[in-house]
Amino acid sequence: MQRRKTKKIYVKDITIGGDSPIVIQSMTNTKTSDAKATIAQIKALEKAGCELVRVSVPNNESAQAIGEIISNVDIPVVADIHFDYKLALESIKNGVHGLRINPGNIGNEEKVIQVVNEAKKRNIKIRIGVNAGSLEKDLLDSMGRTPEAMVESAFRHIKILEKYDFYNTAVSLKASDIETTIKAYELFSSKSDYPLHLGITEAGTLKAGTIKSSIGIGYMLLNGIGDTIRVSLTADPVEEIYVAKEILKSIGLDNESIRIISCPTCARADIDIIGLAEKVEKATANIKKNISVAIMGCAVNGPGEARDADLGIAGGKSEALLFKKGQIIRKVDEASIIEVLLEEIDKF
Repeated sequence: MQRRKTKKIYVKDITIGGDSPIVIQSMTNTKTSDAKATIAQIKALEKAGCELVRVSVPNNESAQAIGEIISNVDIPVVADIHFDYKLALESIKNGVHGLRINPGNIGNEEKVIQVVNEAKKRNIKIRIGVNAGSLEKDLLDSMGRTPEAMVESAFRHIKILEKYDFYNTAVSLKASDIETTIKAYELFSSKSDYPLHLGITEAGTLKAGTIKSSIGIGYMLLNGIGDTIRVSLTADPVEEIYVAKEILKSIGLDNESIRIISCPTCARADIDIIGLAEKVEKATANIKKNISVAIMGCAVNGPGEARDADLGIAGGKSEALLFKKGQIIRKVDEASIIEVLLEEIDKF
């Protein structure tokens, strides 16, 4: 696929846009003022593969906690600010690496200038976050909750930042329905080369939100749109990372993770394929290797699929054939499959 060419921006030691890899983001759901709980959640997100995290800053206590949070985590931290420019300034003072803020919503020009100047001094990224559910009243009155109104809102905020020579900017245009979101991103990307943060906002619970986000985010990425992604789920934020990684793996944009191929099972299977596949997936979740592993249940499709994978098993009765690069290595009893697969993965 041909990715849309965007300008590069920087947040801490991460590059967003250009030909850089897609960045996986998430957002904490702890109280940011509770630094200990927030640090613990960010560490769990880091372990799962999150590369950038956003924290809500609804009050001064949250802004004050950012310094402690940042000093105890490794990935860049972005402060989510709504309306109050003082919270943006306090977050910057405490070392935040980026802001999610819409400059048109934080007050008069003097307030905007203060935030922009401090962000420029410290090379802080700003993400303009347009949401279909909170568009400006005049846009809603004249254009409705449409992709066109969302894009117009984005350019209003962009123009404010550009007026003060600020360009370290990313943009998101999220709605809770897939079609509106896609059309907004497509329209914006035809008019601007600012990097785009993708997501379907308020996508839903773990299962429903996974499906909805995979369709919307996957479609846009396959069409070359997007530089960062967040899967918004009503669930543990760590689940967002697993889904995001699978989206990238499924469309060939993650070449550093193990891809699991597993059959849907049927009456021909004589080994516990569901259990095996789940255990292999969990055991390999954080292994950084560009290989495919097949977990197949029987001799009908199993040997063929396992041969196409770098490594795989094709099940028999309480045992399996182990394949490596298309060649049968040996038979393995069912109880040893996980151990043997992990040993073979380690050899790659």
